[in-house]
Amino acid sequence: MNENIFKRNELLAEKVIKGLASRNMSGYYAASCEDALKTALSLIRKGESVTMGGCMSAREIGLVDALKNGDYRLIDRDAYADKRAAMLAAYDADVFLASANAMTEDGVLVNIDGNANRVSAIAQGPKKVILIVGMNKVCNDVDGAMKRARNVAAPTNAQRFGLSTPCARTGACMNCKSPDTICCQFLITRYSRHAGRIHVILVNDFLGF
Repeated sequence: MNENIFKRNELLAEKVIKGLASRNMSGYYAASCEDALKTALSLIRKGESVTMGGCMSAREIGLVDALKNGDYRLIDRDAYADKRAAMLAAYDADVFLASANAMTEDGVLVNIDGNANRVSAIAQGPKKVILIVGMNKVCNDVDGAMKRARNVAAPTNAQRFGLSTPCARTGACMNCKSPDTICCQFLITRYSRHAGRIHVILVNDFLGF
């Protein structure tokens, strides 16, 4: 990564972490994916139950493999024949892993979901939520974060899942009501009432979508 971009991300992360603290959430800066993995594992105790909401960023930093090979109780929904049962198990988990579709410089999290299992678990249920967020997802304000979520994250995920939505074909949000739409629920997390529940690891890398 370009040295100037690295320094910019480091300084921006300081601002984001202060914003998160003002919103009763904890923020951490990781200079690399390796550092992000170490930070994430430091937040998860041995033997805890861990589940996730299709978080590509957690896979990209090696966290999912580390949990599978470590002394943790990973609830892997891909291993469940009953996907609904796996999703419901997330609400009683010790730790829920996710990312953000976008977030603001002052610590507001923005997520869009199709089935609502991810956004609902972030909002309520699991004892601890750990979000792995690449610095590429940090936007100036909520309006910019919403635009990123709808015009970058949603079309990319629709294409990844092979869905028949206008955004999958055009690459931009068309505000559709397609049966395949994954823009069903919007969650803006501006404050956490429960201290120590939401932890955001900002990674100095391009992660997720």
